[in-house]
Amino acid sequence: VQLQASGGGLVEPGGSLSLSCALNESIFGMSLMAWYRQPPRKEREFVARIENSDATGYADSVKDRFSIWRESDKNRFWLRMTGLEPSDTAVYYCYALRITNGVHYPSWGPGTQVTVSS
Repeated sequence: VQLQASGGGLVEPGGSLSLSCALNESIFGMSLMAWYRQPPRKEREFVARIENSDATGYADSVKDRFSIWRESDKNRFWLRMTGLEPSDTAVYYCYALRITNGVHYPSWGPGTQVTVSS
């Protein structure tokens, strides 16, 4: 699966931003889709996930501020970020997992920069 993230940019603290991730295959074939991020000089970390059941999960640091959802008819999923803080500055990566016959096929998008600064 090929993924392409978009929507990153510069935003002031307290602002909002939406990221999207487009898939080149049907989103119905994915078991799991997620967003990760890598802050400067830190390891990549989990942000949010959505399963094919539409169950969602969030990192504690973004819970109640971020939301993930999918547009199945457009093979795209989103991350809505509100109440952004400087600590949210990172390269954001979208991720999708396809499981076929018990074999896991993970895919990563190339990343999009989000900078929260005044």
